[in-house]
Amino acid sequence: MLTFIGRRLLVAIPTLLIVSVFVFTLQKLLPGDPALVLAGEERDPQVIEFIREKYRLNDPIIVQYGYWMGGVLTGDLGVSLRTNQPVTQLIADKLPVTIQLAVMAMLVAMLIGIPAGILSAVKKGGPVDYIANFVALSGLSIPNFWLGIMLILLVSVELGWLPASGYESIFVDPVRSLETMIMPAFVLGTALAATLMRHTRSAMLGVLKADYVRTARAKGLDEGVVVVKHAFRNALLPIVTLGALLFGELLAGAVLTEQIFTIPGFGKLIVDAVFTRDYAVVQGVVLCTAAGFLLMNLIADLLYFLLNPRMRSAL
Repeated sequence: MLTFIGRRLLVAIPTLLIVSVFVFTLQKLLPGDPALVLAGEERDPQVIEFIREKYRLNDPIIVQYGYWMGGVLTGDLGVSLRTNQPVTQLIADKLPVTIQLAVMAMLVAMLIGIPAGILSAVKKGGPVDYIANFVALSGLSIPNFWLGIMLILLVSVELGWLPASGYESIFVDPVRSLETMIMPAFVLGTALAATLMRHTRSAMLGVLKADYVRTARAKGLDEGVVVVKHAFRNALLPIVTLGALLFGELLAGAVLTEQIFTIPGFGKLIVDAVFTRDYAVVQGVVLCTAAGFLLMNLIADLLYFLLNPRMRSAL
């Protein structure tokens, strides 16, 4: 097990290095000059030159990358050009918000998508199957921003049940924090539930045709036991893979949803950074997002060993 984890970590290091090279070089191709943005409306040439020297904007790109990577290796992701705050501090402030939103959205997705996928596979060709597929296609087709706006109009404006926007830390006021996160988590979760439902249905359909499922039924086992204990357990591997990828996407930040509900997470942070040419923030957020994806893939691989005895014996 430790050897397997070590190999995965060795693969993760060059992957993160390649990501850092891409994000550092590609954003330099963006139009605009951060020095002009920071100089203000007057754009005094002396101020612009001072900014270029301070943030090493006059250095060759390979030199800039070397300075930045040297800081990354020591835990220093640089300083925001816009707010003059350390990027590590900005990420530390926004990451709990994004994690909370991602966890709640993933819970919504699993509570809706997995049971719907199982029922759809078990009741293949019946009314439940058609209804579940219709709901899944609707979830994939409805844009998140439209659903979010409709929920705000109905739940917040008309009914007054939940706040329309804003955010409160779960460590300050847990009840208020959950109230502000319910609607954005539902908006994100319904879209993910549709994808999760389709993959769960496909995996279950394949497993339900297996010989061991027919044997379990022939032994007279209860249908619920056959579906949950024998079929669903063996269909979990592709579902775990998909869940890890979807959770990684949520950690990257749901840009539109965070903008609509005014949630100060990764999505809003990186959008503001791109518009203001805040290179250090963009680089730091993308690098952390890539690390999050790799971490979720590692967790998915570890779950494989817990769910599949054959993989443990092979190892």
